[in-house]
Amino acid sequence: LQNAELGKRAPRWIRDNEVTMCMKCKEPFNALTRRRHHCRACGHVVCWKCSDYKAHLEYDGNKLNKVCKDCYHVIIGCTDSEEKKKKGILEIESAEVSGNSVICSFLQYMEKSKPWQKAWCVIPKQEALVLYMYGAPQDVKALATIPLLGYTVDDTPRSADLPHSFKLTQSKSVHSFAADNEELKQKWLKVIHLAVKGETTECQNELQGNL
Repeated sequence: LQNAELGKRAPRWIRDNEVTMCMKCKEPFNALTRRRHHCRACGHVVCWKCSDYKAHLEYDGNKLNKVCKDCYHVIIGCTDSEEKKKKGILEIESAEVSGNSVICSFLQYMEKSKPWQKAWCVIPKQEALVLYMYGAPQDVKALATIPLLGYTVDDTPRSADLPHSFKLTQSKSVHSFAADNEELKQKWLKVIHLAVKGETTECQNELQGNL
């Protein structure tokens, strides 16, 4: 919801399983902080510390409702200049980049000898040479980024690998990925093969248009 609509319309609630961390302070939800709360103004999932505010919401008959810190400041008309500080590269929201991406989907990911884990992977249009990895599609902070330029792509899975897997290697760093099916794997490889050479799908389309 836009700031002007906060409290006037019921928000879309982000589902608990769409996030692995508080959407405000980015504290991971774990066994100790598993309590997840919804801000009644914006619908975001927040931890107990960030939901400790109350505001009168118009759509709920002006009753006092639990809201997050950001919505509280907007609704009572107080701006927090601290919130405007520059976001770090990992703090770009997943929903923001997924909505304007070259490609995004869940992939299985493995680094070194750690176990495979599911990650929401995104290559944003404005940074088509960087792969962002999130814990879930609505997370507000990336777990990691991989600048793809200069990586070597190995798409022949070994017997020990998961099916539909591929590797990105550069000197000592090796990142292994696996898609749910061959079609998805090929879509990712098409984008990644260009990115490791410093090209994007848009460059390719322009070249083909000029030929």
